[in-house]
Amino acid sequence: MASGDPSGSDSASSHAARGEEASSDAERRQDTRPGGTARDSAPPLNRLNSRRRRRLLGIVVLCGLLLLSCALSILVGAKLIPPNAVFEALVATSSTENNVIIYELRVPRTIAGVLAGSSLGLAGALMQGYTRNPIAGPSVLGITQGAGLAVVLAVFTLGITGMLGFIWFSFGGALVSALAVFVIGSIGRGGATPVALALAGAAISALLQALTSALVLLDRQSLDTYRFWKVGSIAVSDMGLIQRVLPFLLLGLLLGLASAPGLNALSLGDDMAAALGHNVARSRAIGVAAIAVLVGGAVALCGPISFVGLIVPHIARYFAGPDHRWLLPFAALGGACLVLLADLVGRVVARPSEIQVGVMLAMIGAPFFIALVRRRRLMRL
Repeated sequence: MASGDPSGSDSASSHAARGEEASSDAERRQDTRPGGTARDSAPPLNRLNSRRRRRLLGIVVLCGLLLLSCALSILVGAKLIPPNAVFEALVATSSTENNVIIYELRVPRTIAGVLAGSSLGLAGALMQGYTRNPIAGPSVLGITQGAGLAVVLAVFTLGITGMLGFIWFSFGGALVSALAVFVIGSIGRGGATPVALALAGAAISALLQALTSALVLLDRQSLDTYRFWKVGSIAVSDMGLIQRVLPFLLLGLLLGLASAPGLNALSLGDDMAAALGHNVARSRAIGVAAIAVLVGGAVALCGPISFVGLIVPHIARYFAGPDHRWLLPFAALGGACLVLLADLVGRVVARPSEIQVGVMLAMIGAPFFIALVRRRRLMRL
């Protein structure tokens, strides 16, 4: 007769509980006042259930807002098309003018906005979590600068000018720059610490930006192409471009969402994360890979759209709290909604022309972000 092993049972139970310890510690940090005393206005279980219901409601609201944003993005444009005509164009297969506008202009634009917004929002939350820097964005790791230099090199050396032509240059430049930052930041006994990654990113960004500036000053065609690309736009009219980038963005989204437990542990500090059984170096490597794929794909598709990766994680953190299992989906949905709504405003205020979404996001996002800072509503990481 086999006898039970109490020590083996205890170790299995403790191992199963490790995945929840980091999240519960992060929750307790959120529920603690500056004086250090936990709020006791309600039993802990009731508070937990209330927070979970609020988060689920928030996810449902964001999904509804995203569907509404997609519908408005297809309905609204330079040409006024009645809603019934839009619906007929969506279900019909004829080649009328309305069908061409809907299928070749508005639908690809909407899909590009959803993909770019969700990727940049999620990448911003990952970046702020892994670097523990509340103002981290795609430029912190030099990803945007690497993509920009690759685009300029494609124009300068090969004469490529179309988005479909330099998409792989942009994507490759983003990945190479992110890899360089991670390798340089990993040098030393401490490994890829948040400070090391931030410093390596700042150095690489400055170098890449200097090389880009030197090239565009030497060639007018490179300057014209880079100037238009730099603004950022989701006016994508080629579904082939979206199909080429889609697998990478989906891979980045899956990697990013799957890294939530590791991020919860790292938010407690590297030593505590290691004590809980997490491989800190591997977690950061996976995180940097997810960020590089997400930002590289979004930049290759739409150019360097600013402000999404900076402001969306703070808004998501305000509603979802510090638990990355909720924060990351909130950031992805919020980023998609923000990009679509900003693009919609840019098309309405300048009709029949339009204002690029990168410009609109800076105009809308900067005052809103300043207001959040002044009201002290930004959560500490």
